[in-house]
Amino acid sequence: MKHDGVFKITRSSAAAVKGDAAAMGMKAFELSRMARLGLPVPPAFVLGTSHCRLSYQDPERYGKKLAVLLDEQLHWLHSVTGLGFGDIRKPLLVSVRSGAPVSMPGMMDTLLNIGLSDSTARGLLRISGNPRLVWDSYRRLVQNFAEVVFSVSSQPFAVASEALLVRERVGRVQDLDYLDLAELTQTNLRLFNGLTGKPFPQNPLEQLGLAVQAVFASWNSPRAIEYRRLYGLSDDLHTAVTIQQMVFGNAGGTSGAGVGFTRDPDSGEKRLFFDFLFNSQGEDIVSGRNICSDAERLFMALPESEQALLGICTALEQEYRDAQEFEFTLQDGILYLLQTRTAKRTPWAALRIAVEQVGEGLVGKGEALARLEGFNLGGIQRQRLSAGDHQQLGQGQSAGVGVASGALALDVETARDFCAAGRPAVLVREEMSTADIAGIALSAGVLTARGNRTSHAAVVARHLGKACVTGCNNLWIDPARRVVGFGDRMLSEGELITLDSNTGRVLAGKAAVEVDYPTQWLAEVEKWRRSPDP
Repeated sequence: MKHDGVFKITRSSAAAVKGDAAAMGMKAFELSRMARLGLPVPPAFVLGTSHCRLSYQDPERYGKKLAVLLDEQLHWLHSVTGLGFGDIRKPLLVSVRSGAPVSMPGMMDTLLNIGLSDSTARGLLRISGNPRLVWDSYRRLVQNFAEVVFSVSSQPFAVASEALLVRERVGRVQDLDYLDLAELTQTNLRLFNGLTGKPFPQNPLEQLGLAVQAVFASWNSPRAIEYRRLYGLSDDLHTAVTIQQMVFGNAGGTSGAGVGFTRDPDSGEKRLFFDFLFNSQGEDIVSGRNICSDAERLFMALPESEQALLGICTALEQEYRDAQEFEFTLQDGILYLLQTRTAKRTPWAALRIAVEQVGEGLVGKGEALARLEGFNLGGIQRQRLSAGDHQQLGQGQSAGVGVASGALALDVETARDFCAAGRPAVLVREEMSTADIAGIALSAGVLTARGNRTSHAAVVARHLGKACVTGCNNLWIDPARRVVGFGDRMLSEGELITLDSNTGRVLAGKAAVEVDYPTQWLAEVEKWRRSPDP
């Protein structure tokens, strides 16, 4: 159903959605497609790309129209969820997500838990019976809103969280109880007031309007502009905004958030590749701020989730006929899908996936050849360390394939200077965000102390063909002294290190490498060219 550039997504109405990716944004378009397959997609309405365009052309006029439009569409969302946005007894909470006509992972903003306030928090407690869920969601919203809508630094909020963790002698926010989280929420509310000069908005409709405008504004964020420049995308595409019923990965021990790939995006192997965090929300996975993954524990704790995820992989590949990256949430053991997109992958993986999917009969030779057109097939190779002794500095998670050596650089400017002088650089950061895309693009490799292999920044690095090691276990960084350390070993900026993103190892100096070539797969592609599809 469509009205004035607005689209609705439910499993019952999805068959009637006639929008295309240019109008709906790719994220919403794929949500509607998954809903048509009967996959578990929470209901949503979408403000199409035309709304973003209007918000730039006449912001004052559009701002007046927006409140009325949101109120109208929320009535529809009430009817399909049985919940009320701003209702103090049965509150509906929503996420507000960007979605350009082409995939731009992590380049624009998302806000979660919109609709929580002092009054609706009591209602959420009433219907969930879960005080930890209420306070964890509320403290997240206040911080997220300050960072995205008011461009406040995350640092004061991180300091407050860390102080509470130290006091309670726990390692993660997930280990705090509801009383601690209630206290942290009040701290965040005070920080919000002090940092923005105004109290956190208690009117859910005001929250939603500000969130939508912030997501529209993120279309012209520096990282989004740089991404469009790198990939030759038009500035006139604009972004849609999807307003979707919240599902809660932070609802307890049988809940969590994950990012999965239907095939290994590093090697191309046909296997489920995913990260997952119990009792967490999606931003915990994709932000690059967390190291650990509960992927290995998931199937032991919730055995039925394995078949559910494998079934989703099969359904997505049959529908899209290509490897997919998907985001999912488990709430009280029930699985929901929040996104799918064509998986970013290394060139090595792209070649293998194309060859194997032709062999499986999933795609034809002509389609596979078209998919490989943007690659220099003759240049595809995989480096690996030569046999021998290597001085290992640290161990992290591999996000990509290959080996990269370069001079340690602690910021994008230094990496750029090294590269201009003909020295390959390895960008080293505490955590890598998509705001670092310019540095990722020019560096030989990237190394982080935090983050995981499916964070948005790792996805971008992988697609750019960069060696990437995330969550290095013993890495520490002293920006003031321009040094990094691996346990007791300290290195100055400019010294050489090597990243082995086949294994996640970090080595001292420049290591010798050997090169593998995908000879068999290249020969198969050459056969296609000589004998194309009839």
